[in-house]
Amino acid sequence: MIGIIGSGNVGANTAFFLAEKGVDHVILFDVQDGLAQGKALDMMEAAPIRGYRTTIRGTSDPNDILGADIIILTAGSVRQPGMERDELFRQNRDIVESYAAKITNPGTKVIIVSEPVDIMTTLFAKKSSLLPSQIMGLGGLLDATRLRYLIADELKVSMENVAAQVAGRHNDDMILLKEYCCVSGMSLDNFLSDEKVNEILEKTKNSGNLIVEMAGRASAYYGPSAVAAELAEAIIRDTGRVLSVSQMLSGQFGIEGAALSLPSIIGRSGIRQVIEPKLTTEEADTLKRSAALITQTIEEASHA
Repeated sequence: MIGIIGSGNVGANTAFFLAEKGVDHVILFDVQDGLAQGKALDMMEAAPIRGYRTTIRGTSDPNDILGADIIILTAGSVRQPGMERDELFRQNRDIVESYAAKITNPGTKVIIVSEPVDIMTTLFAKKSSLLPSQIMGLGGLLDATRLRYLIADELKVSMENVAAQVAGRHNDDMILLKEYCCVSGMSLDNFLSDEKVNEILEKTKNSGNLIVEMAGRASAYYGPSAVAAELAEAIIRDTGRVLSVSQMLSGQFGIEGAALSLPSIIGRSGIRQVIEPKLTTEEADTLKRSAALITQTIEEASHA
């Protein structure tokens, strides 16, 4: 069973994508009584046409989801135009801390979607009794998905033929792992100049901001929802896929105590193995700077 905390745009669409994939039964939770139940009913009434083999049900009782195999945390405020991700930390901190204390089932894997995702993943891991390998944030996986689309769009090739990996923080300090990006196994150098690659990277960094500004009132949710469902499927089906997820680092690149995205092998237990990509000195320094800023933000908040 997969539990989803929060039945807003991201939570509801994640439930929808999971049903479309037939990954597992879903319980959608929201503190607003009737919201999750109504959205679950709406989706299930499409089941006869869409051929769902799994179910979605809604609840306003958090106890209904706390024992789930996977819990996807989407609750909290979302960005408004002109707002930086880090501005959401104080608004969403209490929600993340409260669920870190409540989710104690030793077999549960947690996927953090709430922003700012790397800080929230760090905070959850620090407050949780779960193993770090069971706690994953979307960060790099969402960025890599956006990057794949932009590369495919630039080259006018099938998106299925494009592989990409992104590391680091889910903001302007994200690191494009160019050596790990390819089109049907061929290096990007065969298709794009360094200048064009850098241009695409800048577009990737700005994708979330652009969606917020264009939509006017809502941050991105179709992309994050699809990515959350993809990660949940990799866990449930024990696929061994290599996905870049935000996670508490334990000495990689000399970093401990902060969550950043690195490519990882994902299985039923969560993060099965972390892969340390080749980084330049500048990229490694960027990673360390990101970790230091995350640690500083959490420490300052704890003394506020």
